[in-house]
Amino acid sequence: MCRADGPGFEDDGFDVDEVLWAPGVDYVGGWRAAADAAGALREALGALGLAVDGVKAQAHAAADGSGVVRLRLPVAVAWQLTEAIRAVAEGGGRAAS
Repeated sequence: MCRADGPGFEDDGFDVDEVLWAPGVDYVGGWRAAADAAGALREALGALGLAVDGVKAQAHAAADGSGVVRLRLPVAVAWQLTEAIRAVAEGGGRAAS
């Protein structure tokens, strides 16, 4: 059984770096890159045959202006995605970098 304080259960609470913006940092550029990646990720999940109705891929900008995509998905979809990733890994497939 997994512990609530173990891996995969990181706190998703308040982060001061997400509300303090530094002058001169291109947050919009990072967010745009994240928004593009989030859309592409949802499309790829759909191409795998996964139900993307409950999937949320949200674009954010980190404190340094880099893009961040937060992925939230139903447990059933998480298991399906896990199996798809394992199938690629076992088949010698490689993720793009």
